[in-house]
Amino acid sequence: MYPSRFRYEAPRSVEEAIALLHQGGGEAKVLAGGQSLVPMLKLRFASPEMLVDINNLPGLDYLRVDADGTIRIGALCRHADLEKSTLLAAHQPTMAAAAPLVADPIVRNRGTLVGSLCHADPQGDWASVMIALGGHIVAQGPKGRRKIAVADLMKGPFQTVLAYDELAIEAVVPAPKGVAGGGYLKLERRVGDFATVGVAIAIETSAGSVIRAGIGLTGVGGSTINAVDAAGALLGGPLTADTIARASELAAQAAQPRSDHRGSATYKRHIVSTFVTRILTSVPDSKGKAA
Repeated sequence: MYPSRFRYEAPRSVEEAIALLHQGGGEAKVLAGGQSLVPMLKLRFASPEMLVDINNLPGLDYLRVDADGTIRIGALCRHADLEKSTLLAAHQPTMAAAAPLVADPIVRNRGTLVGSLCHADPQGDWASVMIALGGHIVAQGPKGRRKIAVADLMKGPFQTVLAYDELAIEAVVPAPKGVAGGGYLKLERRVGDFATVGVAIAIETSAGSVIRAGIGLTGVGGSTINAVDAAGALLGGPLTADTIARASELAAQAAQPRSDHRGSATYKRHIVSTFVTRILTSVPDSKGKAA
């Protein structure tokens, strides 16, 4: 099947791109990596009147860490750039663990983190990672820029709170206030598959105590799940067998899976609990030992 006819535009500035989106009146789609959009166009699950290709926009392909430890990822930074980044590996273990598990090498070469967030697929990997990290995106529209927490970005499957004439130009991970730890685990039927279950955990420790925690769940609900209660169970003390068990139990309760050909809801909740335990027990303490 071939896509419906559409008008193709390749703006040369962010301002021009926003003007085109505004002109499109909600009938325009942004093309960055296109690894999700192009298949939808071919199957006619999406039939926009205009395609706004942002790949010619200068200065949006960056990955950098500010002096205070804040990580900034431009809208045209590819998954592969994150996967290969020694900078990311040194600063953010949760993102470093997730980067090689996103889709397959072909998709990672073109797809983008920001585009994945804006696609809002409940089985997308990066949304749960960014939720766990307390990250946000920077969106720019005709009225200027605004920050949107990733936890607030998705309002349903493939739906976000972005206005039709807003362009997400950057994803931001705040600087940790303690020692960063965590990870990402994903159950997939084969390499490159969507997640049957995915769990992202990011914690920060100081003087042996957990001072911040975030847990995001992939593929076990109508949208990415922010397991707030599970994360809260980790705060205020060291990681122990009891706190890990409690967080695992609460994360499984937060999951909202459906039984399908990939497994029963009970099985998926069990995987959530197992993944939380595995990640947390592998986090080293101040002496470099796992919990």
